[in-house]
Amino acid sequence: MAIRILCVDDHPLLREGIAALIATQPDMSLVAEAASGREAIDQFRLHRPDVTLMDLQMDGMNGIDAIRAIRAEWPEAKIIALTTYAGDVLAQRALMAGVQAYVLKSLIRGEILNTMRDVAQGLQRIEPYVAAGLAKHQTGALLTPREIEVLSLIAAGNSNKAIAAQLKINEETAKTHIKSILSKLDANDRTHAAILGLKRGVIGV
Repeated sequence: MAIRILCVDDHPLLREGIAALIATQPDMSLVAEAASGREAIDQFRLHRPDVTLMDLQMDGMNGIDAIRAIRAEWPEAKIIALTTYAGDVLAQRALMAGVQAYVLKSLIRGEILNTMRDVAQGLQRIEPYVAAGLAKHQTGALLTPREIEVLSLIAAGNSNKAIAAQLKINEETAKTHIKSILSKLDANDRTHAAILGLKRGVIGV
């Protein structure tokens, strides 16, 4: 029996690439595709795939919420998260939501086939570089709750003065928080920190 696969990603080119890869494998079959979290749930309900590839960042319902919804209805669902960063917060949340593995999008061609085979057999697969990334980016302890508040306000376009006023702290304290955020996220500046915070799921999820 071929491994039946559902591919969820909002980028058509990525879905096409995965479909072409699966088509070369005699033991695999792509049974459905989806471009959003909501569509993923509908397609899962319709096809009950053996393995689901789930993009974590999509417009509308994101991958994390879709994973939770699918596993709430089908606890045995086997899901592989597709992510951009090895140690990002979204990937950590995906593991907590119950995925069996996750694969960097930049390395899909080299890793995805064997990962799908392992997951289909009930194995969890965490590559060494992924484990190292998780250890490096332990975001629960990475940014303090106050720093997450500050980063959210930066992302909303607030100046240091506005941040200080909204949080009822002085401007020097706000600057200290920002300096710490830049260091912890390895960001070049405030804008870069906001982009990383959004991409990695530190804020906005």
